[in-house]
Amino acid sequence: MDTQVARRRINIIQGEWKVESAPDVCLTTLLGSCVAACIRDPEVGVGGMNHFLLPGEGGGGSRSESYGLYLMEVLINGLLKKGARRNHLEAKLFGGARTVDGLSDVGAKNAAWAKSFLLNEGINYVGGDLGGDRGRRIEYWPNSGRARQILMDRTSMPRVMPVLQPVKQEPAGDLELF
Repeated sequence: MDTQVARRRINIIQGEWKVESAPDVCLTTLLGSCVAACIRDPEVGVGGMNHFLLPGEGGGGSRSESYGLYLMEVLINGLLKKGARRNHLEAKLFGGARTVDGLSDVGAKNAAWAKSFLLNEGINYVGGDLGGDRGRRIEYWPNSGRARQILMDRTSMPRVMPVLQPVKQEPAGDLELF
């Protein structure tokens, strides 16, 4: 029996983040190769979630909201504004699946980047689930730090076909059109 009833469910999509402290709030998201960081200060009872599409900070004309560095910074700053203390923060990471065979494994890059970020920032990594080949739905109660992962059904992953070289054709001879 679930002792923590979520009266308010807030869905977080790619490029979003949210900070909450109410005990009846559950933050949710759906992940494939993306990563969600669930970070909180257990002493203050405030926490939040982000959902990033790509590791690092991006570049060029890309949307910064899709990148991990931007979303980690705004999430941490949002927590600090709500009274969290940096030296008390703890994090759970989810996502980073390999969603398409044959392409670069952006999920693994996202996961490695997120773990490295936490280490560099001195944020305690307390668990989660990264990698694999299945999407997942995450439910996170920021007040208590409770998290639940629901794995999606395994589907056959699309394979990227190799580029085929054109077949060399012999000339057919002269052609005269009437």
